[in-house]
Amino acid sequence: MIVQSLNQIRAHIRQAALDYHRDPESVLLLAVSKTRPAKDIAVAYQAGQRHFGENYCQEALKKQQELGAFDITWHFIGPIQSNKTRALAAHFDWVHSVDKLKIAQRLSEQRPDTLPPLNICLQVNISSEETKSGISLEELPELCKEIAELPHLKLRGVMAIPSPQEEFEQQRRPYKILYQAVEKLGNPELDTFSFGMTGDLTAAIAEGATLVRIGTALFGAREQV
Repeated sequence: MIVQSLNQIRAHIRQAALDYHRDPESVLLLAVSKTRPAKDIAVAYQAGQRHFGENYCQEALKKQQELGAFDITWHFIGPIQSNKTRALAAHFDWVHSVDKLKIAQRLSEQRPDTLPPLNICLQVNISSEETKSGISLEELPELCKEIAELPHLKLRGVMAIPSPQEEFEQQRRPYKILYQAVEKLGNPELDTFSFGMTGDLTAAIAEGATLVRIGTALFGAREQV
């Protein structure tokens, strides 16, 4: 089932990219594996999936131990607690949910010297929802400048989780606004747009997503933890 779903998602990504005049290879699938057992990740890995996203640090560390023989690129995409930054800095390749300079500083200070710089995305609260993490669009330029100075981080781009919309054009709008805001910064190193989930995948790709975070469509309905 997972392999079949993975093939369907890949085909969907490819077609959406072609429909909007983009290279399908420019859109990376991030399999959101939170709450999923290591055996499910192993099935997707054997089918060629290499990038996996986790929301809960302790759960992810356990899976990383179980799957240590696999060459997985691990992404952290959940809210960041200050007391978890050392583990995140040591055990992940990417962190998508940075929204405070203090958190970025801790990640930089705690990144082991033996590892390459930690890839960072800034989470932008593009829909200005009180219940969601993320900086405002207005805070983006200054925080980009500050984080770019940190020695053990590599600022790669932005992540967003807009409020859910049913209508396709409404799904596209926040991604378009954020993409254009990043383009205005004129920094070619900001090459990553972590946009889109199962419900708005096509809209995200239409507006420049380079990394789409898919869980439900790949693994089925989420198990609660």
